[in-house]
Amino acid sequence: MAPSTLEPDTLRRLLCSLPDAQLPLTYQQAAEALGLTPPRTIQRVALALEALMREDVAAGRPLIAALVVSRRGGQPARGFFDLAVALGRLPADPAHHAEAYRQELERALAER
Repeated sequence: MAPSTLEPDTLRRLLCSLPDAQLPLTYQQAAEALGLTPPRTIQRVALALEALMREDVAAGRPLIAALVVSRRGGQPARGFFDLAVALGRLPADPAHHAEAYRQELERALAER
C-alpha cells in the first residue's frame, strides 16, 4: 500500500501552532508530530515543505520551511537551499547560505 501524501496545510498548521521554544523541528520530529508512518516519512515531509516554500514565495511571506531542519548540522537539508535559490529567496553563492538561512529563520519565527 502506498503511503498517503501529506497536505502542506497540515504541516503549516503544525509549524504555526508550536511554541518558539520547540522550533526548529527536525524532519523526523515533524513526521512523528504528524503521525506519519513508514515508508518515506521524511520524503513526504520534504515534499510538503517544498510546496510551502512555493506558496510562501508567491505570497511574499517568510519561508516557514526554515523551521524544519536536519538532525545533522541544525539547518535544512540541501533541497531547501536549492529550491530557495531557484525561487530567488536565497543568494546563489553557497558561502552566503548560512547567514541568509539564519535571517529567513528569524523572519519565519516572527511572522508565523
